[in-house]
Amino acid sequence: MPRRRPLTNENAPSGRQIVRPAIGSVTLCFIATLYVLLVTNRMFWTKAYGYFIADPAAFAAFVIGISAAIMALFTLFSAKYVTKPVLIFFVLVASVSSWFNDQFGVIIDKEMIRNAAVSTGAESAHLITTRFVTYVLLTGVLPSLVIVWVRIVHRTILKKLAYNTAVILTCSAILVIAGTTFYKTYAGVGRAHRDLMDTLNPVIPIASAVRYVIDTQRNANVVAQPLGMDARRVGVVDNGKPRVTIIVAGETARAQNFSLGGYPKMTNPELAKRNVVYFPNTSSCGTATATSIPCLFSVYTRGQYTHRKGLETENLLDVLTHAKVDVTWLDNDTGSYDVTNRVSYTYLPPSADPRFCKDGECKDEILVDKVDGWLDKVKGDSVLVLHQLGSHGPAYYQRYPEEFRRFRPDCRSNDFSSCSQEEITNAYDNTILYTDHVVSMVIDKLKQRSNSVSGAVLYFSDHGESLGENGIYLHGAPYIIAPAQQTHVPMLVWMADDLAKAAGFDMTCLSKRASEGTYSHDNIFHSILGMMDISTKVYDPNLDVFAACRTPSNKLALN
Repeated sequence: MPRRRPLTNENAPSGRQIVRPAIGSVTLCFIATLYVLLVTNRMFWTKAYGYFIADPAAFAAFVIGISAAIMALFTLFSAKYVTKPVLIFFVLVASVSSWFNDQFGVIIDKEMIRNAAVSTGAESAHLITTRFVTYVLLTGVLPSLVIVWVRIVHRTILKKLAYNTAVILTCSAILVIAGTTFYKTYAGVGRAHRDLMDTLNPVIPIASAVRYVIDTQRNANVVAQPLGMDARRVGVVDNGKPRVTIIVAGETARAQNFSLGGYPKMTNPELAKRNVVYFPNTSSCGTATATSIPCLFSVYTRGQYTHRKGLETENLLDVLTHAKVDVTWLDNDTGSYDVTNRVSYTYLPPSADPRFCKDGECKDEILVDKVDGWLDKVKGDSVLVLHQLGSHGPAYYQRYPEEFRRFRPDCRSNDFSSCSQEEITNAYDNTILYTDHVVSMVIDKLKQRSNSVSGAVLYFSDHGESLGENGIYLHGAPYIIAPAQQTHVPMLVWMADDLAKAAGFDMTCLSKRASEGTYSHDNIFHSILGMMDISTKVYDPNLDVFAACRTPSNKLALN
């Protein structure tokens, strides 16, 4: 059958001027390879160049090897009806990923995909700026339209199979030669810089998404196994009042910006007046909420924890329930990540309370507003978890009311490029100032009920935040390479005097140990059990921050 000629200016119907250049599928794959490597991998090549700065020849071979590998991958999809959709997909993924790589220093690994998957619409909307849309249109959509526009000339099936195989084998040989020639250098750089390949677009984001989907499917039917079924209250506070602990789970607060820990700007003026014990050296379990929240409420340490373990094992809230403690979770963030599957849970943003809420998000005072109603219903030992929206970026300015714009000028945009570093930091510091107010109000609520409850408050953040240090913003970096700003988090405790005295807590001792010791989210599970006097075999006094500062210190371990 004769091949149909492409429409050109000469043979097009009258009035139509159509020129669709013809191109081979492998040639198109080669052009797409060059495009994604040159346009959407700036962060990848910048880091690689810095890592190989001492060996230019190894870097040149690295560039050639990576280019050959991407070419082989793209050629693998060089087939009729497949080439265009796949190349467009690769280009769009690379475009979107490179924006977050270059603008925020974000690495899109499996945990970042998990965190994105559970984000609310309002939270995600803050990242969709005019510059983002423009960037994706220019670097993703426009080249995709070019791919759609060109006409691919395909060989016959057998010739295509032979030609594509030859290209893939040649590229693979180039990769092997480049890798073996400088193997010693690559091995050394790889060990020293484990993030070397973490920003290669579009390979890493796609691989991360595939890993996330597989992980999700594999864990879809996991049933949590019982934990701490032997848990029971050890009655030491005989004052006729129920013991009440309010846990304030903060969001994106970094310890570096807490004046309680020495930050020069007064970001904690209210807490400084409330006799709290601050733990200045505390590290998080993860760098994103989807990891840290289930991890810190689990019985596992950071080194032991995996997402699957968190799903297949009951957590702290379940152990408290087994001990007949009433547990309630009020959420103003993005959810509890399966931590509350078996306890009372309320997600507050859908209430759209006009006093606190706008555009699907609420200021954290909506949590405080619910505390009195909850306290009115307390009849026995109880734990309330308040999950903050806290300091979640990039729209820091939307996290605090006008009266908390104490540090100015503050960035009033979710596009950091329109703000100076000072403005970004000031906006972030205002969120910490507001968190200081929220936690202080929670403490005051318990103080006001001192005649009816024995109260305590524990505050900690789930992870920290980067504010431009080394070109990195936001959070979610792989823990092994995460900067301290994302893992060093604030933690503090307040305890009513009558509770401390009756339960044998020496707050002076605790204050001294807090300032001198090193702590982490590993301590949360066991410290809450200690605060609530819960005896169970899963309790570890060595991880209870209170154990060494109470009399008797081994009470729970012996019961």
